[in-house]
Amino acid sequence: MWSGETAETPRLVELPNGAGIAYPDEILGDRDSRGVLWDRATIDPGQGTPRFAKIHVHRQRRAMRKLLCQVCAGPADRNDDGTLWLIPDRTRDWPDWPEGMLVAEPPVCLPCLHRATNTCPALRAEGHLIIRAREHPTYGVEGFRYRTGPTPTGHGTTSFTDPAIRWTLASKLVRTLQHCTVSKA
Repeated sequence: MWSGETAETPRLVELPNGAGIAYPDEILGDRDSRGVLWDRATIDPGQGTPRFAKIHVHRQRRAMRKLLCQVCAGPADRNDDGTLWLIPDRTRDWPDWPEGMLVAEPPVCLPCLHRATNTCPALRAEGHLIIRAREHPTYGVEGFRYRTGPTPTGHGTTSFTDPAIRWTLASKLVRTLQHCTVSKA
């Protein structure tokens, strides 16, 4: 996000018969083709200064859906080894890392790879790795979950097949990385 953009604090209502959550003034663009409710934010790219720790909900979702570069929004780099992903170093998370890793970070293109590693404070602080994934199906969303009330119960990742998806206010689209190789780019 840019400092000139704001994320809205949504007012949510419970749908009849425990069918999930909704905005009281919901419009067509608030839900995706699967019926998932998405967070709202103003759109004003380039206005102000970059806020690296704040991801813009609409741009992240578009980049993940279309496999666009997280920096320039052009096509992500692809070759025979797969699509290029620049991710924080989480090699200690599980033995088969990164196979099966859930990611909310969109892929990157080669020209933006070095720019991202030099500019993003999180990648500099945590370290990063370059991954190529031949397959990367959509898995679900990251966001806040609610229960009746609607009352927030916490933040996390919810699969599209989980009934809790109807009670999730999505902020990021999530993919699974499969058939991965650690790459030099």
